[in-house]
Amino acid sequence: MTQGPETEPPARTALARTLRYDGTWDKARAVEVPVEVPVNLVYGGMPHVVLMATPEHLEDLALGFTLTEGIAASRSDIRAVAIRPADGGLVVDIDLVPEAMKRFLARRRNMAGRTSCGLCGVETLDQLTLREARLSGEAIASPAIAKALQALSALQPLHGRTHAVHAAAWFSREGEALLAREDVGRHNALDKMIGGCLIEGLAPEAGFAVITSRCSFEMVEKAAMFGTSTLVAISAPTSLAIERADALGITLIAVARADTAMAFTDPSSQPNRALIP
Repeated sequence: MTQGPETEPPARTALARTLRYDGTWDKARAVEVPVEVPVNLVYGGMPHVVLMATPEHLEDLALGFTLTEGIAASRSDIRAVAIRPADGGLVVDIDLVPEAMKRFLARRRNMAGRTSCGLCGVETLDQLTLREARLSGEAIASPAIAKALQALSALQPLHGRTHAVHAAAWFSREGEALLAREDVGRHNALDKMIGGCLIEGLAPEAGFAVITSRCSFEMVEKAAMFGTSTLVAISAPTSLAIERADALGITLIAVARADTAMAFTDPSSQPNRALIP
């Protein structure tokens, strides 16, 4: 499906010195920093959005973004993805089937003037939610979540080198690592993971996602658009993330550590009960 190389490396080397608080400095040494480039997603020749992203797994990013933004209903709506360099960044050309292109044009008309990255840039409240149907799925056993968290560090090679990127990883219901993606943007990392799952044919009901960032509402929306009913976050959720997870039937586990985690929603209960009045 993909044409064209991803022309930038995910990390580069920079020189830095350690400042000690007694006023002394160490000698300069080489450190790796993540590469961040503008990536313009173009549908049918029409530029749609510029994402600041790590320049790897861009096909995954294109597929995941297109699905979670409601432009495509499934992978089959995307006929081809082509990546090409451009002045100052990269362009990802996405070829949609006619029905999906109609949805894109309608959505574009409804969102005139919108900027920023996906759900972050909505202009009106009715654009906030993309999925309304409540998800259903069996609960993930806590030992599987613990196993996933133990494996997470090894799935982040770029973060290990740079200490400056986010990750999203997909695990089986037993906690086996199946796929992980990293990016300077937390939304991009999740979109890349979702796109990778689409490419690999990993079913949303057959596993769960772990994200290394905080869990804001748009991360829940993206997980819901993919169709997974369990989302685990290393950091804390926002109130709106809890409300949306509760309404959508998503089990939201957050503040996940090696020994404990906090469950903020319980889909087995009635919705809209997750927050204390």
